[in-house]
Amino acid sequence: MTQTMQVDIWSDVMCPWCAIGYTQFAQAVEQLAGEIEVETRWMPFELNPDMPPQGKSQAQHLADVYGRSAQEAEGMRAQMLETGAEAGFPMAYTGEGEPPEPMMWNTFAAHKLLRWTLATAGAQTQTRLSLALFQAHFREGRDVSHQSVLLDIAASVGLEREAAEAALAEEELAIAVRLEEKRAVDNRITSVPTFVVNNRYILQGASEPRVFRDALLRLAMMEAQA
Repeated sequence: MTQTMQVDIWSDVMCPWCAIGYTQFAQAVEQLAGEIEVETRWMPFELNPDMPPQGKSQAQHLADVYGRSAQEAEGMRAQMLETGAEAGFPMAYTGEGEPPEPMMWNTFAAHKLLRWTLATAGAQTQTRLSLALFQAHFREGRDVSHQSVLLDIAASVGLEREAAEAALAEEELAIAVRLEEKRAVDNRITSVPTFVVNNRYILQGASEPRVFRDALLRLAMMEAQA
């Protein structure tokens, strides 16, 4: 008999380890097909809530936050690209023309769109949207803080563009996202990705698929015995 588990993924669109971590988590879930069925929900976590509307270059952000030189920042980016490719989420630029300068953007509007999608279209569509946002940012170099870009991405996963535009203007939706962000703080979630299983167990970081698989099997056994 297949056991069902709910997993809330606290994540940010700007976080490369969230994209890598989910890719590896999804591989683990696929390996458990027939044993464990997992429903994922994406929860809002802003790594840089004070990011200005015009964004900031990734190199400048790393210099400001971590004191990294331009050379160090390029080395970190090269390592991230290598790790992403090995994990199954290549981040090499796939857009047209020359690759744009890697940027960091404000992600609050993206989190609003994800929250609305979960409420109106369900968890599977929300996951498709989350993956599309990762692709737009990491592979296509698009400004995922810009409303027209967000609406294009929403439409690409089957959401109604006009309804999404109306949702992004809702103050109630903004309040709901802020409350979820506060819930993360209240539960001492300070880094992403964080996977909360059945509202009880926490798995953190971009672990290898086998680590996720073994953890889910262990937690499923604990749940069955509870």
